[in-house]
This record gives sequence, structure tokens and C-alpha cells, in this order.
Amino acid sequence: MREAVDLVAALADDVHTAALKASRLVYVVLDGTLIPIDRLADDAPYYSGKHHRHGVNVQFLADPVGRLVWASPALPGAVHDLNAARRTGLIDALTDAGIRVFADRGYQGAGGVIRTLFKRHRYRPRLSRHQKAVNRSHACIRAIGERAAATLKAWKVLDRLRCCPRRATAIVQAIVVLQTFEADRYSR
Repeated sequence: MREAVDLVAALADDVHTAALKASRLVYVVLDGTLIPIDRLADDAPYYSGKHHRHGVNVQFLADPVGRLVWASPALPGAVHDLNAARRTGLIDALTDAGIRVFADRGYQGAGGVIRTLFKRHRYRPRLSRHQKAVNRSHACIRAIGERAAATLKAWKVLDRLRCCPRRATAIVQAIVVLQTFEADRYSR
């Protein structure tokens, strides 16, 4: 089983190839998800304070229809989405390719081509009507990208990984390859 997963995962795109493929799209949606793992309490790097559980953080790109385009290597759950995107080189690759990217507030301050929501600050005036309308439109676009997260998590193996967290990368990459193959098969 391990050999088969590794064989399929080897077919997955790296970050630069994924950015090149994504440059043919109108825009992509960038998001991250936590995949739960079966770990002990002493594995602090894998504990996500946001989700109050152990897991691995996986960043992914979705196309305008909501299909998975690419998924990053799995990082410990304690890594913030913005740091995870920077570690994998995703932000630089997307900026170099000049792709329009929509992301949530977790990527605030990413720079480059990453577009996030307007954020209200405590001592500043409230958001204008225009900013609120932009946020609503942005949320509608990003909602389609949530389909990719649902597609990824629909695989039963990702309900709770009971293997070494370092195996999560190969499993997620294999799922993306299989999902891409299946989507290409029905799009013809």
C-alpha cells in the first residue's frame, strides 16, 4: 500500500509547475485546512490551538469551479496558514506567475498577488459601504474554493490519519493526483 501511494504521489506537481498551470486560469483560491492526526499530547508542533486538536496543515489551490489544482506538503498543525504558504514557496511562485489569488484573512499581509478581505481595525472608522460590498463579493468567490477543501476531506483516509504525520504529504499528494485524473476524465 505504501509503495502504491508513493508511486501515485510522485506524479504530483511541485509548486512551480502548479503555478504555471494555474496561470492559465482566470483566478485561483488559496486556502488551508487542518487534517486531524492521531497523536499524543506531547507532540506540541502538531497541536493546532485554533482547532484544539492535533493535525497537519495543508495549503491548497482551487480553480474557479472549485476543483483541486494543487496541495502543499503537510506541515505541523501549529504552523499558521500564511507561514505555511511562505515556507512552501507558494506566494513567491504565484506572484512570479502573475496569477490573481483570492484568500481569507489568514493570509493578511502576504503581499504579492494575494487578495484578502478588508479588515476593520479597532481604532479606525468602520468599513465603508464599498469595502463591505467588496468583502461580500470576495466571500462569494472564496466559497467556491471551499468545495476543494470538501473534496479533499471527503476521502475517508483523511478523517483521522493514524500513521506518522510525515506520511500525510504522500497521502495528500496521491489524493490530488487521483482527483485531478478523475476531473480530467469527466471534463472531456
